[in-house]
Amino acid sequence: MRRDHTIKTASAALALLALTGLARAAPPAPATDDLSIATASGDHHFTVEVMRTRDQLERGLMYRRQMAPDRGMLFDFGSSQPVSMWMKNTYLPLDMVFIAADGRVVSVKRNAEPMSEAIIPSGGDVLGVLEVNAGTAARIGIKPGDRVADPMFKP
Repeated sequence: MRRDHTIKTASAALALLALTGLARAAPPAPATDDLSIATASGDHHFTVEVMRTRDQLERGLMYRRQMAPDRGMLFDFGSSQPVSMWMKNTYLPLDMVFIAADGRVVSVKRNAEPMSEAIIPSGGDVLGVLEVNAGTAARIGIKPGDRVADPMFKP
């Protein structure tokens, strides 16, 4: 009888918290976009998760163990600025593509070391950073000056 009472009390308390807005809701799932990169080898398409909230920007790809070859993560910083990234708690080796507000690739960091706390600077003002599996930038030939098409960038 006591156990049953405890469960009912806990359920009632959770319901009350939810109704009053005091319960912490699960964070919303990130939006996804279809993004393309025009390189000398042609147009290359990716489905990307778009990180916009502070929590999303801070977490990124931390703790993930795999990512499909045609997937990526796009960080939207909301305004053009120099940014720095790191690989803390990130198990996947990644390429980072730093992108200006007009969609122009500013710089590329290839094969960022997993779990490293080394700072990786953008090398200029950027609106976003695209993270893809390591080796992707070399395979499709991403270099500064290439163009990224996504609703976030305004050519």
